Amino acid sequence: MKNKRQLQSQTHFSRQELQLIYRGFKNDCPSGVVNEDTFKNIYALFFPLGDSSKYAQFLFNAFDKDKNGSLSFEVSIFNLIILLRGTTEEKLNWAFNLYDINKDGQITKEEMLDILKAIYDLMGKSIHPRLKEEAVRQHVRMFFQKMDINQDGVVTIDEFIDCCQKDENAMQSLKIFDNAV
Repeated sequence: MKNKRQLQSQTHFSRQELQLIYRGFKNDCPSGVVNEDTFKNIYALFFPLGDSSKYAQFLFNAFDKDKNGSLSFEVSIFNLIILLRGTTEEKLNWAFNLYDINKDGQITKEEMLDILKAIYDLMGKSIHPRLKEEAVRQHVRMFFQKMDINQDGVVTIDEFIDCCQKDENAMQSLKIFDNAV
């Protein structure tokens, strides 16, 4: 692990917060790194009523920027800091990266459909009644009507950030983790 003071200053977590997070990480990942399968297993513990594997895969790929198939504590903590204490723009960039599954700089309808299906699978039995495929497709259509400003069939980072910043619900959802840890 990097110098503790350096990690503290870079993440703005207190020494105690970092120690608590590190203990949990080392408990689940004694080797000091987490691979995709372990990440999925850990993530599944938080969503026992649904199938979290696909969404966890998307999350893992968003975290694993160097595509080496594993996440160190430092990589994990820097992703966590964006989600918990990042600026609005950092959080929006992170969310865009999650939705841009193939990392080509744009979100397609197929990518958004895959993400939404993964979210509904994640929620599992807590969604009553189960959403049909057409309802998910309707959500994608609504997303694109709102976000695809130039109507070229894809959502760019600029369109995404611009629309999210103008949407009160999107801005509220970014604050969900503000007081976590």
